[in-house]
Amino acid sequence: MSIFVDETTRVVVQGLTGARVVFTACANRAYGTKVVAGVTPGKGGQDVEGIPIFDSVAEAVAATGANASFIAVPPRAAPGAIIDAAAAGIGVVVCITEHDPVEGRGARERPAPP
Repeated sequence: MSIFVDETTRVVVQGLTGARVVFTACANRAYGTKVVAGVTPGKGGQDVEGIPIFDSVAEAVAATGANASFIAVPPRAAPGAIIDAAAAGIGVVVCITEHDPVEGRGARERPAPP
């Protein structure tokens, strides 16, 4: 079994300004996960529970060295969020969303480009 996340993993949370996501991110941080940034377009410059918010994943990676993404956005925003993470060089992406349709998943279930 491969280990994708360890003590050196630095996580950016896409969709961090949503109430349920704040709870989840803070719980993960309390467990020991290094949650170093959040991304919500249009809300850059804010912070949530001491976690800085950026407008894009690329900005968050440049500022914090994030190397993994936890995506918790509405279904219609999930494909774009996954692409943004991959384009920013994030190698490990975990995406949870309600009612994610099975159709179209194949386009998102490929390894991130090198």
